[in-house]
Amino acid sequence: VAMPIITVFFSFFNETSSYLYLLKETFLFDYIFNSITILLFVIFFTFILGIFSAYFVSFYDFPGVNFFKWALILSFAVPAYIYAYSLTAFFENFGTLYSILVNLFGEGNYNKYIPKFDGMFGAILSMSFSLFGYVYVLTRASFFHQSNNLIEVSKNLGLSSKESFFRVILPSARPAITAGLALVAMECLADFGTVSFFSVQTLTTAIYNSWLAFDDLHTANQLSFVLLLIILIAFLIENFSRGGARYHHTSQGFKKIPKIKLSKSNSLSIIILLSLLFFLSFIFPTSQMLYWTIKFPKYFQDLDIISLNINTLYLVFLSSLFLIIFSFITNFGSRVSKSKILNYLNFISVSGYALPGVILAVAFITFFSWFSETIEVFLPIENTKKMFIGSIFGLVMAYFIRFYSLSFNGIRSNYLKINKSIDESSYLLGFSKIKTFIKIHLPYLKNSFFLVAILISLEIIKELPITLILRPFNFETFATQAYIYASQDLLEAAALPSLFLIFWAGIMIFFTSKYILLEK
Repeated sequence: VAMPIITVFFSFFNETSSYLYLLKETFLFDYIFNSITILLFVIFFTFILGIFSAYFVSFYDFPGVNFFKWALILSFAVPAYIYAYSLTAFFENFGTLYSILVNLFGEGNYNKYIPKFDGMFGAILSMSFSLFGYVYVLTRASFFHQSNNLIEVSKNLGLSSKESFFRVILPSARPAITAGLALVAMECLADFGTVSFFSVQTLTTAIYNSWLAFDDLHTANQLSFVLLLIILIAFLIENFSRGGARYHHTSQGFKKIPKIKLSKSNSLSIIILLSLLFFLSFIFPTSQMLYWTIKFPKYFQDLDIISLNINTLYLVFLSSLFLIIFSFITNFGSRVSKSKILNYLNFISVSGYALPGVILAVAFITFFSWFSETIEVFLPIENTKKMFIGSIFGLVMAYFIRFYSLSFNGIRSNYLKINKSIDESSYLLGFSKIKTFIKIHLPYLKNSFFLVAILISLEIIKELPITLILRPFNFETFATQAYIYASQDLLEAAALPSLFLIFWAGIMIFFTSKYILLEK
């Protein structure tokens, strides 16, 4: 996990190439400005969408509230780049909206009245509707676990419901909101497919173009360093802004917050708002992809759907298996050894999720190119880098670095619930450490295994830059196939692989929703 960070760090001090010098003199600050502008707007929109949707389903009782609790999570199934394809296909000249207007009102010059969602605005909208789920899920969990004692005290002090929300409820949920926005920020800065599709030049597209168009890995790594620096600064600003604030409950006991029963008019207003959000975040992009798929059945013949399914699920299975086995070993090792060094190593190893996929892929290529050249000096081995670059093994390794945090923390959170006195009892009964792990720990953690496997699979199915850069030749997944068609301006052809991607991601979200919405 440290390998790409170290590679990017040392690459920054390499000799400046002519291409990087040219970028500094021309477009580098535009790339940085575009990245930060998109980041700020996406954070703002996801903050609004995520918090208020979480607030409505957490504090109010209205018809359909249980449906919206899990329906809003389905936005996770639509990657931002697929949302971008849908947005363009619907509002482009002679697109879906144009066809609808012609069918309703007859022929006419409707294109001049149809708004165009492209460029930076289109990228911001696509990312906002795709990523607000991070804020929604974590904020909703925080709202659920807030004690009613706080609300009652605020009302006794004369605060209205509105004042209680802004001065008590929202500040108390700050850690969860911050965690959600941090994930949004990382995904936003890491995004490649959306900004590339809308031709918005950001640091991620500059890194990709440096490597692919100009064959300049040094510049790609130096630009990666700038992007990592922006991520680090954002985390430090948030950390220092907290000061000495504390967010745990200081009052005795926990009182569940009773839901407020709404009048019919207020219920209808909230239902309309949440229905609109659900429509825009999931139904709209899914129906657009379904429409293209049905309208252009010829692309069924051009696509090898069986091969795409096999390739995607093959990567999912191998990566999940590798990640989960390793996470079980490290969690068990940390539990039984009680080693501080091992704990520190585990803490460092979960930092990979903060690395944007395009940075990880470029650093991966840089490191193993150097490694191959170095090892060939000492050993009679040729083309060592082929084992890691352009191979399934290398792709799984890159996924491991990126998603080890999900796997390790997912298992660790449940491992901590197993009282260590159980281990001591098993030792007294003659069980070895390994037997304790197999007979006691594994059965207890089987639900963790299922949940973590699905969460990893969901991320890998949607992952684009790592797969696009490191995949073997002529090896496509749903994500890469959809991107290739879209980059060739064949949105109709991109619809079918996009629909399959949404289908598999939706199934996985459905199975994990009961864990995400757990109310205990």
